[in-house]
Amino acid sequence: MREASTELMVALEDSSNVTDLLLDCYRHNPSHAVYARRDASGWQNVTAGHFLDQVTALAKGLIAGGLAPGDTVAVLSATRYEWTLVDFAIWFAGGVTVPIYETSSASQVEWILSDSGAGRVFVEDRQKAALLEQVLSASSVLAGRLVPVVRMDYDGDAPNFASLAGAGAGVSDAELERHRSAAALSDVASLVYTSGTTGRPKGCEITHGNFALVARNIVAFLPELLQQENARTLMFLPLAHVLARAVQVVCLTAGVTLGHTSGNAQLLDDLGTFKPTFLLAVPRIFEKIRAGAEQKAKDAGKSRLFSAAAGVAVRYSQALDAAARGEGSGPGAMLRAQHAVFDRLVYPRLRQVFGGNMKYAVSGASPLNARDAHFFNGAGVAVLEGYGLTETTAPCTANTAGLTRVGTVGIPAPGTTIRIAEDGEVLVSGIGVFKGYHANEAANAEAFTDGFFRTGDLGSLDADGFLTITGRKKDLLVTAAGKNVAPGPLEEKIREHRLVGHAVLVGDGKPFISALVNLDAEGLRHWCTGRGIPPLSPAEACTDPAVRSAIQEAVDQANSLVSKAESIRKFQVLDAAFTVESGHLTPSLKLKRAAVVKDFAAEIERLYG
Repeated sequence: MREASTELMVALEDSSNVTDLLLDCYRHNPSHAVYARRDASGWQNVTAGHFLDQVTALAKGLIAGGLAPGDTVAVLSATRYEWTLVDFAIWFAGGVTVPIYETSSASQVEWILSDSGAGRVFVEDRQKAALLEQVLSASSVLAGRLVPVVRMDYDGDAPNFASLAGAGAGVSDAELERHRSAAALSDVASLVYTSGTTGRPKGCEITHGNFALVARNIVAFLPELLQQENARTLMFLPLAHVLARAVQVVCLTAGVTLGHTSGNAQLLDDLGTFKPTFLLAVPRIFEKIRAGAEQKAKDAGKSRLFSAAAGVAVRYSQALDAAARGEGSGPGAMLRAQHAVFDRLVYPRLRQVFGGNMKYAVSGASPLNARDAHFFNGAGVAVLEGYGLTETTAPCTANTAGLTRVGTVGIPAPGTTIRIAEDGEVLVSGIGVFKGYHANEAANAEAFTDGFFRTGDLGSLDADGFLTITGRKKDLLVTAAGKNVAPGPLEEKIREHRLVGHAVLVGDGKPFISALVNLDAEGLRHWCTGRGIPPLSPAEACTDPAVRSAIQEAVDQANSLVSKAESIRKFQVLDAAFTVESGHLTPSLKLKRAAVVKDFAAEIERLYG
């Protein structure tokens, strides 16, 4: 199949915008808990009425400060309730939100502020305010430009929410409504900058229609997740990422109570107290939870029990998946009996990690390992993988509760068409596709063909319209013998090993494929403990024969997936972590392949020496 579509399920009037979703929620039930905030005594609900009052107060303050419809306002903050509050306040004032990742460097902040023309900035705290002051004072591009800064936390005389709301006390409701209703579906709601895996980040013009239409249609598309009774979810992904922002708007539209937390150690504690009914996460979270559960069982002397339960979960899910594809009759009687036993003895403990109430999870941002998906599915937490980009306002395909095929990223979302080009590139058109790159006509000319957005990803559609992503066009390695190798599947297979942090294939123009591998610090510690040996430092582990032997086993398993010409012949274990700070990962944790190849050029040359 070369093209698949899903019909639009919900249409909107052109004169509406994303703020109407909040007003609709308020009119439906002003006492409904749209958000929950954690304080010293636990999670406290924020009703639609209270949230709207806070939004309008801040919006009036922005208007009093001279914000005109269409003006850009930057937000530099980690994920927190105030981020969401600011986002809607900017929209109610008629402005355009410009997210900046909290991990951004001074040069990245300077570029986004200058390219977007943001006239004011909301910052999380004193630290972010200091970074901004550093950028403004050192930048020749921004020199002389007045950029008012508002702090999200209260700190003495610094401009903050209270002073901003106070400044807007004289703005009338009629003036606020004029600003709020100024934008239509086709107008820009946010400039979201790409994560910059290659080159300088580009500003994607995401419209009110992109957010609002995607929200309305995803709610109708995924009712089992979003319309279940007392639906709750935790948001820990960076709100500077369009996926997190789009999901927030979806949750507001669906009436899902949303809490905010961080993606660090606090996450597991918050899952236990918040008790979400579904969760949006990236594959690394699922990998960590599975590895943690396995290690906990091993520490308790129940390694064989966990291994047996995990195997049954995977086989049970695989049987269900095969039946859904018309390739089998589902789990047999023996497998069902085994699954029922472990569903009493083992799986409830795993589900308790998520708080005990979660039936569904959505995985996005990067490929999910199929075995992890089967493991969680079989244990009673259905993981639905989806696909999207910044340029598509995130979700353009998804598996649903009733239509799921593990290993695929699902069928087109409502109002979306997926087309596979002759060279295998995935093309997208539909309600989520952005307006274009901000002030970058050259990029726009390259980005579209025949009305479809070029994703840069390679993929295929099966007979029922399920999309499988096979790699990135720019990531394809072509060996000296002319063999094309997609690195993604091999890298993902190697990463299954608990010792491995990241694996990066190299070999473009070389006689064979090699791999750079770094170690997962936590996995290394547990690996050493399990063998009863003293802890190894990363530097020691790089040359340790037993570690290298374990990595070789992971490489061998990856090689079993491909032909000899595509296989990995050599690998180098690196004494280095790939992080956002090191410049090897984007803020959304995507690998910067070009940066890795550049920074470890010497190690690569030694592989081919």
